[in-house]
Amino acid sequence: MSENILNKIEKEKLVAVIRGKDDLDAYEISKKVIEGGIKIIELTFSTPYVENTIERLSKENIEGVLVGAGTVLDDITARIAIMKGAKFIVSPHLDVEISKVCNRYKVPYLPGCATITEIVKALESGVELVKLFPGDLLGPNFIKNVKGPIPYAKMMPSGGVSIDNMDKWLESGAFALGIGSALTKNVKELGYESVKIETEKFYKKYIEVIDKSKS
Repeated sequence: MSENILNKIEKEKLVAVIRGKDDLDAYEISKKVIEGGIKIIELTFSTPYVENTIERLSKENIEGVLVGAGTVLDDITARIAIMKGAKFIVSPHLDVEISKVCNRYKVPYLPGCATITEIVKALESGVELVKLFPGDLLGPNFIKNVKGPIPYAKMMPSGGVSIDNMDKWLESGAFALGIGSALTKNVKELGYESVKIETEKFYKKYIEVIDKSKS
């Protein structure tokens, strides 16, 4: 199952990192992101009662949509997320206990790493895809530098991915891209429909980058 999930993430490339005021807010944002074209949803535990959103979206079983959990700080939270239906687990740090739980349930674990040492430790703990965090501090060239000594390392930047630099991240060899606050920047003023609009912009740009790389 873990391999299928990673294949799906690699194919779709864009992962929406969703933080809401509460579980209902996160749900409404998620629905608009899906309408806008991004099908991989990372619901963060910095959102109160987000486990309810994970469960609700998972039970809806929308075709092509993959629901995961983010900002998972310990193994207990990881298990709760998995029991609620999360298909992948993301944390801002590397935690071997979280890795053990995810391996036990055959669920991919994406720990936040910012150094070669952390990436190697993650790989040794069974991690197959690393979250580069914070991405805005590391930059696209970090991936190129890592792939020198560790060419098989799979990395997904999160934080600092924008419409203007997503092409650079992909060209550097990013496995996928985590996109967060850029999708919800206009919610307060323009409501949930703005999430769909911003998501569509990212998706359109991604298609343009892919088409350009093929030509």
